[in-house]
Amino acid sequence: MTMQILAGNELTSGAAVYLDATGRWVAELQSARVFSKDEAVARDAAIAASKATGRIVSIEIEDVEQVEGRLVPKRLRERIRSAGPTAPLSLHGAAYGRQVLGEDGHVSI
Repeated sequence: MTMQILAGNELTSGAAVYLDATGRWVAELQSARVFSKDEAVARDAAIAASKATGRIVSIEIEDVEQVEGRLVPKRLRERIRSAGPTAPLSLHGAAYGRQVLGEDGHVSI
């Protein structure tokens, strides 16, 4: 069975985000809504609605598979993005972790 998720970037922070089952964009890949091949109309409607908000950019359809109960993107690029930055983040020499979406759906910057 073909399984797909929607991936994008939050405009203000650039954080990798995924559309969940409630229509919110979340930072956790495992919370992503999985679309089947038969749900192409719903998937495309979700893309259009998300683009209309202007908050999420670079929306892509990503093929995923289940491995040991976890969603795993088939493309290496998306596997890397879902793991977070590949280089340590720092501000004035102090390291900090990956930014996350707040309750309002935005990342504080």
